[in-house]
Amino acid sequence: WAAFIDDGQIEIDGELFDELTNTIVRQVGDLRKMVDEFSSFARLPKPVFRQEDAVDLVRQSLFLQEVGNAEVTYSFEADGEIPPVECDRHQFGQAMTNVLKNAAEAIEARGRDSGEDYRGKIAVRVSADSEHLDVTVTDNGIGLPGSHENIMEPYVTTREKGTGLGLALTKSFAEMHGGTLSISSIEGEGTTVAFTLPIAGPGEIEDEAADRDAA
Repeated sequence: WAAFIDDGQIEIDGELFDELTNTIVRQVGDLRKMVDEFSSFARLPKPVFRQEDAVDLVRQSLFLQEVGNAEVTYSFEADGEIPPVECDRHQFGQAMTNVLKNAAEAIEARGRDSGEDYRGKIAVRVSADSEHLDVTVTDNGIGLPGSHENIMEPYVTTREKGTGLGLALTKSFAEMHGGTLSISSIEGEGTTVAFTLPIAGPGEIEDEAADRDAA
């Protein structure tokens, strides 16, 4: 800020002022993101299960990321008829956002670190059978190091500014819905994140199992 002060008078260098302002805004944004993620992880609400259109929920999350990442090519595929799924729509949306943001950041990191001239790609696929919904997100980003078994644990991250909570939150979402989260990755080539949810929701599955045991 000394650059703006001369003999007690404030002199404004517009270009430098904009640069400093943008830096502050970015830092505040990073801090806000960290606070939000820590808060979300500390008080995960109990899911509110309702029948939801999974394709619509995925498309909503995908659209928001497409708008913010014009340099990435996104694709979407729904494999056949996708039945409604019992889930908490807000937690579903947050899980999708976490995974899609990670994918975009991995693409950004690959372009920055390698200097390659390549187009980032993120492919989203939704499929289902009579019992389960599967959502996969595949990117051609920087990938994860060879040993990434604990990458879904809280506070574990490969990024300089990461909190290590995005995938932990997504894993918690999947587990609270009676589902699973899995990751496969090749360093330097990309990552696939997949989560599987029961179509009926964990509550109905438990009720059906109890009925069978009682019969």
